[in-house]
Amino acid sequence: MSGRKLIITGDDFGMSVEVNEAVEEAHRRGVLTSASLVMAGEAAADAIARARRMPALGVGLHVALLHAPAALSKEQVADLLDENGCGFSRRTWKTGCKLALFPHVRRQALAEVRAQFELFRKTGLALDHVDGHKHFHQHPWLLAALIALAPEYRIRAIRLPREPALCSWRAAGRVGLGRRLLDVAGHWPLLRLMRRVLRSAGIVSNDWFFGKHDGGAIGRNWVLRLLEQLPPGVSEIGLHPARRSWPPPYGPPTHWRVTDELEALIDPDVVAACRRPGVRLAKFSDLSAETVPC
Repeated sequence: MSGRKLIITGDDFGMSVEVNEAVEEAHRRGVLTSASLVMAGEAAADAIARARRMPALGVGLHVALLHAPAALSKEQVADLLDENGCGFSRRTWKTGCKLALFPHVRRQALAEVRAQFELFRKTGLALDHVDGHKHFHQHPWLLAALIALAPEYRIRAIRLPREPALCSWRAAGRVGLGRRLLDVAGHWPLLRLMRRVLRSAGIVSNDWFFGKHDGGAIGRNWVLRLLEQLPPGVSEIGLHPARRSWPPPYGPPTHWRVTDELEALIDPDVVAACRRPGVRLAKFSDLSAETVPC
C-alpha cells in the first residue's frame, strides 16, 4: 500500500444547507478532505462561511453548466437553460452538442464560467482544485476554456474522472461490471486527451477517481472494500453526502442514499482504515507546491 494518496471530496457544496451541514460534519468528525463549491447554489453563502471556519478543508470550484442555477442572468445564458428557462439543462448531450456547434453558445458558456470564477475569487478562499458538475469538464471545449483561464485564476489542479472498472466493481460488491466497462470504453478517448492536455499545461490531477458509477450509493462497506484494493498513485473518491435529501429542482435523485454517504465518511472503521500505514489522506493542493488565493 506504499505511496497511495487519497482525496475524499464532497461535491455540490453550496447547493443546499443539508449538503453544507454534511460536509462540515464529515470534515470535522470524519475523513472528508475537500469539497467542490457551487457558486450559484442556493446555500453558497452558508457554504463559504463554513469553509472559512475549516482552513484544512480543500475548497474547489464545481463549475456548473448542467442542471444547476446560473451565476449570470437568464438572458445572458438563454441558450444553456432548460425548457422552462429556470436553470441549466440537465441534458448533457444537448448542451455538449450546442457547445461544439454554435459560437454564440460558447460565448455564453465562457461568460458564465468566468462569472463563477469571479464569485470564487471574491470569497478569498484558496482555490484547491476545479472540477465539473456531472463531470462535464471532460467536454473538450470546457477543458480548453479551463486551461486558457488557468493563469488568470491560478488553477493548479483539475479532477480527472478516470474510474478503473474492476476496482469500482469490487468496491460495489461485484455489481454492474458491464456498464462500467462500457463507460471506460466510451470515455477512454476523452480521458486520454484530458490527461495529455493537463500534463502539457502543468496542471496536476488525480490518477484515479471513484464514485462515478455509484453516486448516491456509497456506504461504509463500499469504502472499506475500496481501501482494501486502492491502486497506486493518487485516488479521489467523489461523494454527495447530505444530512437529508432536499427538494427539486436541484435535489438529488430519489433513489440516492445521501445520508448513507455521510455515515460512511464518519464511520469509525472507515476513519481507522483511512489512517492506517500506506494510505495518506490529502487534498489537491497537497499535490502541488502551493495553493494561493484565487
